[in-house]
Amino acid sequence: MIGLDTNVLARYFIQDEADAEAINQREAARRLINSGASLKVSKSVLLELEWVMRGYYGFPIAEILVVMQHLLSLPQVEIEDRNTVTHALSHTAGGLDFADALHLASYRDCQSMASFDDRKFARRAKRMNLSPKVIIPK
Repeated sequence: MIGLDTNVLARYFIQDEADAEAINQREAARRLINSGASLKVSKSVLLELEWVMRGYYGFPIAEILVVMQHLLSLPQVEIEDRNTVTHALSHTAGGLDFADALHLASYRDCQSMASFDDRKFARRAKRMNLSPKVIIPK
């Protein structure tokens, strides 16, 4: 099994034809991912990939979700804690930031999750009726 780094996935999914090295890396990433070899992607790599796509390349969340769903659909790719990632993607589609959604989904076995991010996270999670509840420590 081969673990994939963020940069390999970014080259596979993002057309960045800035230089010859990027083009060569894209082809190498395609050969590896399409080779049928057993591959693994960690949650931290997914978190970083989402940030690169959104923060660096300016992809809208809808396109990021398409990329993540495509990655989840590849039979040769094992996703670390797939169930948690699937929950996080669902929460992201509902309006949460992917990082917050992944954190919340990782705490599904908890009564609540404490955060000081009231506006963008806690209020949205409450409005979406997500579990566990996001609480603001006082």
